[in-house]
Amino acid sequence: MSRKIKGSASSEPVETKAKRIAISATAAGVLLIVFLVVILIVQFVKIGVKNAEKSRLQETIKLYEKLNDAEEKNIEFYKTEEGLRMLAVLQGWTKGSSGK
Repeated sequence: MSRKIKGSASSEPVETKAKRIAISATAAGVLLIVFLVVILIVQFVKIGVKNAEKSRLQETIKLYEKLNDAEEKNIEFYKTEEGLRMLAVLQGWTKGSSGK
């Protein structure tokens, strides 16, 4: 004498659907979080690489600025009479030569 209750027979599939939806939503949420964390890690790595490259380029700029300053000092020296005389001597000129 078992009776079937109409409401209880139809409520089981609804509960099963609700469980499936909840499980699917949870899985989708976890996958979204994992995906976003991976993107975040990749972006941090890119930032680190760019910062390292920036530091390397700044060091190179400092080196070339230092070399440029040294060469400007040489140019200023060679514009003076003493500098021109030294260049002439380096080229083989002597005090009495006419340069021919």
